[in-house]
Amino acid sequence: MSAMTGRQFTDELLKGNNRRLRRIFKGAIGALDGTLIHAIVPIQEQHLYRGRGKGECYQNVLAICDFNMVFTFVIAGWEGVAHDSRVLSEALTDGAIGFPFPPPDKYYLCDAAYTNTRGFMAPYRNVRYWLGDFRRRRAMNKYEKFNHSHAKLRNVIERSYGVLKARFPILKRMAPFSLEVQRDVVIACFAVHNFIRKGGLSDELFSEYDQTNEQGDGGNDEAEEVQSHGSTADQTYMSTLREEIATQLMQNGD
Repeated sequence: MSAMTGRQFTDELLKGNNRRLRRIFKGAIGALDGTLIHAIVPIQEQHLYRGRGKGECYQNVLAICDFNMVFTFVIAGWEGVAHDSRVLSEALTDGAIGFPFPPPDKYYLCDAAYTNTRGFMAPYRNVRYWLGDFRRRRAMNKYEKFNHSHAKLRNVIERSYGVLKARFPILKRMAPFSLEVQRDVVIACFAVHNFIRKGGLSDELFSEYDQTNEQGDGGNDEAEEVQSHGSTADQTYMSTLREEIATQLMQNGD
């Protein structure tokens, strides 16, 4: 496994889409999620890489991006069967990886596959969440309003992955390199993605994905067992903060 870190969140990122929501989620400094990248794997190891009931083999990649669609961290090379929360837990405890812990009053937005704890704000479980779920019926109570707003902001990492995979077809159909080289190919693609974005170059893919995709990805992470991390105090802290934001959204009519 290998990791890459990048620039920190700055106030300049408050420009652009969802500015109002980002003022409410003022501690959010980016979004975190896993994705599956196609892998060519020796027969004797394929059972480890056939993740989530898929016939093909995949490596599980965990990344963080800021609200400008720049990836600030990526760890690649995990087996496809590894749950997203396990990958994160290992990244948090392995000092050699260099996970970019947010400051005490900041947090990453993540989906229900992760623990709602200090530094990581997840949506309410067993409540509508994916953006596509709200197309026909708007959010009704404060929990749905929170989840809908959270999903709009966290959608930035889905769009970032969308740009990445559209630009680099090899991520959808990997070449038969060694597993180590396949991992490095993935990290190189992330690096080129960042170079283009940071350079402010005119780019059709970024223009296409710059707006929130209201379809969402329709994921089903809520049905999976989450590997918990963070102390009880840290989880209580984030649950209280989440309640405060949900109440504010309801009172504001957002």
